[in-house]
Amino acid sequence: MTSDSMKSEKTEAAGWFRELRDEIVAAFEALEQAQTDGPLSERAPGRFEVTPTKRSGDDGEDAGGGLMSVMRGGRVFEKVGVNISTVHGTLGQAAQASMAARGVPGIEKDARFWASGISLVAHMQNPHAPAVHMNTRMFWTPGAWWFGGGADLNPCIEYAEDTAHFHDTLKRHLDPHGTDLYPALKAWADEYFYIPHRKRARGVGGVFMDDRCTGDWRADFALTRDIGRAFLPAWLPLAEKRRGMAWGEAEKEAQLLHRGLYAEYNLVYDRGTKFGLATGHDPDAVLMSLPPLAKWT
Repeated sequence: MTSDSMKSEKTEAAGWFRELRDEIVAAFEALEQAQTDGPLSERAPGRFEVTPTKRSGDDGEDAGGGLMSVMRGGRVFEKVGVNISTVHGTLGQAAQASMAARGVPGIEKDARFWASGISLVAHMQNPHAPAVHMNTRMFWTPGAWWFGGGADLNPCIEYAEDTAHFHDTLKRHLDPHGTDLYPALKAWADEYFYIPHRKRARGVGGVFMDDRCTGDWRADFALTRDIGRAFLPAWLPLAEKRRGMAWGEAEKEAQLLHRGLYAEYNLVYDRGTKFGLATGHDPDAVLMSLPPLAKWT
């Protein structure tokens, strides 16, 4: 597939990420409205603050951007961000070297890139309600294109039935693309969302993929869409079930310590964080994933 023939595919992918963003933002604000009794129900329901983001190229010209949507201090969400972006430009030398090491053809000769995606992280008020992460993206260079991303659950207090529901829902959405995919992408998530210096996972896993390019753009895009479509049915029932549970100081302490693990991972290991900062995207949007409060022993 030539670069010229990718124009419509880029437009379609960017449009899908916007569509998914709109659906998730509406569902999250509805969840805030539904919290009419129980903890923090006396507060006004949270609403997203939406801020346009921009990326400036090395020459100072417009290099794309997106929308940063953040809700803080709600009834259900302590902080949640749902970001989309579509950016383009020329990769720096460090990014070129990283891409070359991953086998991207021709990147040393032509370092132009285009990338579009959605990134979501939710940190909850109630320690019983699990934090969650989801992102999917499409990346293009003149020599290659691929998809990446996934979703993973990050409870500070694990409920086995919640973990099972999250994984079962992901599996149901992935199985139509091949029954070998879910176990493969689950194993990839277990490896990727691991904190080596702590010798532990940051959560209870999910699915993850990167450099997904089978040569069939339409099939790979369909898989990417279904990872996105799986998110709300996988996670929303868990938030609805746990948001009204009572908690005390011990549960909040466990939540803050777990958030410390999350922050360590995102700042030290997360590939998306490194790429966003290295390519000049809005740092507030890139670091949106960090929790509002965290604690270390």
